[in-house]
Amino acid sequence: MNAPQVDILFQPFRIKSLSLKNRIVMAPMTRSFSPAGVPGENVAAYYRRRAEAEVGLILSEGTAIDRPASRNDPQVPFFHGEAALAGWQRVINEVHAAGGKMGPQLWHVGAVASFQTDWVPDVPVESPSGLAAPGVPRGEIMSDEAIADTLAAYSRAAADAKRLGFDTFEIHGAHGYLIDQFFWSETNLRKDRFGGATIKDRARFAGEVLKEMRAAVGPDYPIILRISQWKQQNYTARLAETPDAMADWLVPLVEAGADVLHCSQRRFWEPEFPDQDGANGLNFAGWAKKLTGAAAISVGSVGLSGDFLGSFGGESASPVGLDNLVQRMERDEFDLIAVGRALITEPRWAAKVRTGETDNMPDFSPAALGELF
Repeated sequence: MNAPQVDILFQPFRIKSLSLKNRIVMAPMTRSFSPAGVPGENVAAYYRRRAEAEVGLILSEGTAIDRPASRNDPQVPFFHGEAALAGWQRVINEVHAAGGKMGPQLWHVGAVASFQTDWVPDVPVESPSGLAAPGVPRGEIMSDEAIADTLAAYSRAAADAKRLGFDTFEIHGAHGYLIDQFFWSETNLRKDRFGGATIKDRARFAGEVLKEMRAAVGPDYPIILRISQWKQQNYTARLAETPDAMADWLVPLVEAGADVLHCSQRRFWEPEFPDQDGANGLNFAGWAKKLTGAAAISVGSVGLSGDFLGSFGGESASPVGLDNLVQRMERDEFDLIAVGRALITEPRWAAKVRTGETDNMPDFSPAALGELF
């Protein structure tokens, strides 16, 4: 693998109270190693190893907010309750001791079942319209009371993240989970103020989440929002077919409190609107930054030959060069780059990239998902 000039990846970055030594982010990846929802010493050590090896910002696996059925896997960690929060205190202490920065990803899965386990919660699942996917009923339609309680749960999680000493947090608003189910017209059939014919209407729930969380942490604490066009229910789904529609979706969310938009693509190098600006045009993160003025994180198969959805089908992936990434960052298309599976198989990925030790990067194998190292 040829080693490009990677200096741009190792320039510092600052937004509000968050100061990073470089532009490399560890992407959130569900690991399911937290029995009873409590992250243990092995989880703390897992994140510390990446902090020791020059990852600029670590975003945790999805952590469940304090709502019934907010998770769909019994090994996914909570971000509420004395025991789980004590576990997360250990995690952030270890990351800080290694010189790293970190934020939890705060998560509610909505009506989506896990494809990795048959486990189901012992309480009804909830979603905007009682749908797991278009035309697929599952669980309950969220009442006004349920929505209010969910907003309060997000607010408590934000306050706890700041109290424990996390440097930021990320709201999971992507991939067909609860917040994304409100965005998507196929799963949000509501007739009240949280529904509507336009993406701007359907983004109102996410806007309320952001406002509640912003109030809980104050103006200088950075908030990251993860978003996607694609859904696990439909890989080809799109919320915004044009830049104008994307602006209608994202600008109000930045105005509501999002400082950084974490824009999930299957392949970061693909243009978001090729009809608008060609095959080498801006990717999702590039357009999000251009339209909103917010900082942007790009993500999607960084450093690997295959996309991450294939890994769940048993596909391996080999390391590939970073030239396209470097070119996009040098032209200021986006601010940060998130790395997922490459950091599962090689905790020292960032350090190796910096020193040019890229020829001996390991392949990614789905078997790595069954271990925590």
